[in-house]
Amino acid sequence: MLGGIKTSYKAYWNSQDEYKKFWGQRKSKPLNQKKSKQKRPWILLVVFLCIAATVAAWTLWEKDDLGHWPWEDTAIGSGSIADASPEKIPAYNGDSVIELNGGKPCFSAEDLLTITGENYSELDRLGRCGTAVVMLDKTMMPVEQRGAIGNIKPTGWVQKKYPGIVDSEPPYLYNRSHLIAYSMTGQNENELNLITGTRYMNATTMLSYEKQILRYLDNSDNHVLYRVSPYFKGSEKLARGVELEAYSVEDNGEGICFHVFLYNVQPGIEIDYATGESRINQTM
Repeated sequence: MLGGIKTSYKAYWNSQDEYKKFWGQRKSKPLNQKKSKQKRPWILLVVFLCIAATVAAWTLWEKDDLGHWPWEDTAIGSGSIADASPEKIPAYNGDSVIELNGGKPCFSAEDLLTITGENYSELDRLGRCGTAVVMLDKTMMPVEQRGAIGNIKPTGWVQKKYPGIVDSEPPYLYNRSHLIAYSMTGQNENELNLITGTRYMNATTMLSYEKQILRYLDNSDNHVLYRVSPYFKGSEKLARGVELEAYSVEDNGEGICFHVFLYNVQPGIEIDYATGESRINQTM
């Protein structure tokens, strides 16, 4: 009887081995083959959805008010065109003022959040001023009269009178031009903030933009981020002009938003920017 039980037990486990072997083969081969066939449609679907999402983002997203795309990394800050890409500033063609970047400043979102107070560049190896950037508010505006600045002689300072041509008394061609106006911050006798500018640029074109900012600050508790970048071509001593960027922060540029380049010119006068020398323009 025991022999019969042993024979039956052995036959049972042999049958189980065959069963496991049979179903193991079914699971390992046919089922895996079926699964591999099902992967391809899912992969194609994922690829299609990614492409569709990219196309939709490119088509529907628009740049923000400062000209940045939503995916653009603005955390690295930004620079003025005069500093980063001076070749984009066209040569003077008779217009004393031109717009840059569609009139929109090149500030990044990070600039609006992190720039505070007054910031002036050190003089370069030729003694020339660099970019100045300030976060303005009405509390910075001075109440006392401006002091003398006659002891500052910025690069390109080759002064000359032009009676009947320069509209000032005395009719000096050049002014000591503040990058950031004294009326905004009270900065006066600061060589990092003074360049040689024509009377026309300083008292006509530049003053009109400064007045816009001052009027805004007078009537608001908001801030204005303001950057002025002189543009010196090569090793020239006299700036070809200044780049102005301004943006009112709290109202997202509704009050103040401009980006312009002002040419350092004087109607009727020919200027040598390499030296600062000048003469009457005989061709006019």
